[in-house]
Amino acid sequence: MGLPTDNPSITINGRRVAEDESPYIIAELSANHNGNLENAKRIIEEAANAGADAVKLQTYRADTITLNCDSDAFRIKGGLWDGRTLYDLYEEAHMPWEWHGPLFDHARKFDITIFSSPFDTTAVDLLEDLGAPAYKIASFEAVDLPLIEYVAATGKPMIISTGMADEEEIREAIDAARGAGCTQLAVLHCVSGYPAPAEDYNLRTLADMRERFGLVTGLSDHTLDNTTAIASVVLGASLIEKHFTLDRSGGGPDDSFSLEPADLAALCRDSKTAWRALGEVDYGRKSSEQGNAQFRRSLYFVKPLRRGDTLTADAVRSVRPGYGLAPKHLKALLGRTLSRDVDANTPVDWDAVEP
Repeated sequence: MGLPTDNPSITINGRRVAEDESPYIIAELSANHNGNLENAKRIIEEAANAGADAVKLQTYRADTITLNCDSDAFRIKGGLWDGRTLYDLYEEAHMPWEWHGPLFDHARKFDITIFSSPFDTTAVDLLEDLGAPAYKIASFEAVDLPLIEYVAATGKPMIISTGMADEEEIREAIDAARGAGCTQLAVLHCVSGYPAPAEDYNLRTLADMRERFGLVTGLSDHTLDNTTAIASVVLGASLIEKHFTLDRSGGGPDDSFSLEPADLAALCRDSKTAWRALGEVDYGRKSSEQGNAQFRRSLYFVKPLRRGDTLTADAVRSVRPGYGLAPKHLKALLGRTLSRDVDANTPVDWDAVEP
């Protein structure tokens, strides 16, 4: 596929993730359960039906991610959640910890990988007890190096999202993960806007990240459709993460910028089509072209001629089909003597003229 000589890879629950494999699609359940366990189960089912490789949870409680405080510093200003306190938002959005076991079991029933983003060490401990096969570090936690080190100590593959992080912060997160024992590491280019405009994504950064950090690289996409995600495949994205819901108008904290089932199915299909289309550097004739080669232009006699006649410009033309000599030979043929009689509307060949 024209890949760099070093082709980093990770393996999540037996599925290899690398540039020479089709994109690994992660359906982010996030807060789209909307406080209902059955909604969460249905999201898992629909993600599996759509063809996603994995569904991802977020594991935190309001008191593990923020403080119960309503001062200005803890109140959101502007955007989707304007006016709400962090504690209030996370209290509504969090996934109850007692749901995790049933959801892990439900995902296994539908043969889809499930893992989570832990937001503190107690979340990691819970997920370890459930046998999580991998971990995702959210963009806002990419600067929490002690959390990254704690996750790395599990020995599981780790995916780090890099929204808002500069190059130095990304490198610090990578060094923390590697230093604490993580041997399977991926990074996701991300824009932490909800939703994020496509023009903010600067997808050329993907190729630079892949070269700069030498890791499996992907995209955490918060745009409202699939265009950005599919385009990322061309630039080397091996993983794509998108928020996923049953109904974009469901009224939950994340519903409005999430994909619905038909959208996710399209992403799974179209990202794989884009990946297959990359192929490798190949200037040869493709199998789908073989039958059409006959319709290329070639040289044909357009009037009958006798042996010994001189071939003139009015006697031969470049036309379709392609059974005669290539048009590039026209100049070399003109003025030559015919070695045999020829009929009109027959292909020109070298045997028709004297050497």
